[in-house]
Amino acid sequence: MKKTLFLLALALMTTLPCLACTSIIVGKNASADGSVMCTYNIDSWGACHKMYRYEAGTHAPGTMRKIYDRDTRVYHGQIPEAPVTYLVTGNINEWQVAISETTFEGRDELIDHKGIIDYGSLMDLGLQRARTAREAIAVMTSLAERHGFCSSGESFTVCDSDEAWLLEMSGCGPGSKSVVWMAVRVPDNAVLAHANQSRIRRVDLSDTANVKLSANCISFARKRGYFAGKDSEFSFCDAYNPPGFGGRRLSDSRVWAIYRHLTTGMDRYLPYVEGKRPLAQVEPLPMWIVPDKKLTVADVIDCLRDHFEGTPLAMDNDPGAGLYDSPFRPQPLRYNDGGKTLFNERPVATPHTAFTWVCQLRAFMPREVGGVIWWGNDDSGMVAYTPVYCSASRVPHCYNDSAADAFHFSDQSAYWVCNWVSNMVYQRWSLLYPELRQVRDSLQSSYFAHQHEIEQRALALLDTDRDSAIALLTDYGDRVGQQMVSRWRDMAWHMIVKYNDGVIRQEENGRYKRNSSGFRPVLTRPGMTPRSRHRIHQATGTRLEVP
Repeated sequence: MKKTLFLLALALMTTLPCLACTSIIVGKNASADGSVMCTYNIDSWGACHKMYRYEAGTHAPGTMRKIYDRDTRVYHGQIPEAPVTYLVTGNINEWQVAISETTFEGRDELIDHKGIIDYGSLMDLGLQRARTAREAIAVMTSLAERHGFCSSGESFTVCDSDEAWLLEMSGCGPGSKSVVWMAVRVPDNAVLAHANQSRIRRVDLSDTANVKLSANCISFARKRGYFAGKDSEFSFCDAYNPPGFGGRRLSDSRVWAIYRHLTTGMDRYLPYVEGKRPLAQVEPLPMWIVPDKKLTVADVIDCLRDHFEGTPLAMDNDPGAGLYDSPFRPQPLRYNDGGKTLFNERPVATPHTAFTWVCQLRAFMPREVGGVIWWGNDDSGMVAYTPVYCSASRVPHCYNDSAADAFHFSDQSAYWVCNWVSNMVYQRWSLLYPELRQVRDSLQSSYFAHQHEIEQRALALLDTDRDSAIALLTDYGDRVGQQMVSRWRDMAWHMIVKYNDGVIRQEENGRYKRNSSGFRPVLTRPGMTPRSRHRIHQATGTRLEVP
């Protein structure tokens, strides 16, 4: 019965637009400090995801690993456990291997609901069993081929401190317990982004050092009629996830927005991402770009905060922006009116992000210090990311508060406190966002400023007292996480008072102004933004004009 209910739920899920998650990959020669970087926005409606944690371990022969679906928590089956598994914190392991993903819908007929391993479990298994990105790809693909892959199409970011890869995978149909996959190494000087649309197109298949694929990848596409050209012309994207309107306008548009931050000339691809003209008439996005300058973690975070500002896809210039010029729209992405289907734009930064991170992977440092995951719960445009080191002996309390889940609020939980503030800001964007941004950027700058100092202290300890070095990094990650949550709680209470009932209590030197008796606050009434006033005037004509 449970299996039947799961299959029904999964079938329903696959009929809906699966347009969640965004990932960026930065090669080591494209970064300012020589680190490989990668990111993950897990856009998961209503899910309270805590920071994952798997301790390192050794396992006796015959030990089995139970597989539970990440999204549904439904039990799929079990597989043999590895003899040795590694420490995993969030989506980074102790060897500086990091894995993220974005889901592409692909071809519905290729989903194998009877496969044991879902995309989330596959990432966890790769992290627990691999010391390099290449090892992780080998682990993930062999497990999927042996036990079956029950998710739809998937693009995986797989990185270590030296290399960055994109791995794309799809099932081969119900009951097949077989997969097709292709992996491409991102050039060291390049940046690649993916966002719910397959990104691997034509590559040099003879470059076996940097391109890998399953034995059946091309032959299966031929068999199913997805591809009929020469092997050298094969495109994983066109065969297994040909881009339609959704894949271009609601998915690849985020890739385009990210690339616009990093290099010039991206407007030539606007006809592609607008999704209105046939594919044969437009130039598709490049797989990767070489940025105009080398990137810092702060630069990458800026990409994750994008709302299409200053582009033809910006959302602050139509009635949906409301009274306070909001760059957000409610779900679902598609809706009906007057017999027509309309859509909302889908930016990188979105309210339904459960957690977001940037991994910084540095081969030039000992792995205990070199691997850091900059983590945030909630909307990537709102949060201040705090550092957690890959060697940490525990997860910061604010990212793993036992009192918090999807149904229970806790003021110690980063997920809930950050959502508390964000959901006030969303409703009055132009009024409240500038204040949140000031706090966010001040904290973020302080964490970047202190990174060198804390790492130098850890490095000085590492050779003689590894445990103390790890304790130092662990305590620091916990401390700054708690600091961030504390500052967000203060901001929540402050906003409730300052912006109550649509007016603004005036401040001076950090204190609220009072009237002459001291009983009432000094207030201003900001009203609507100039753009919203103009939109209302246009819509109502003379009806609301004062005679």
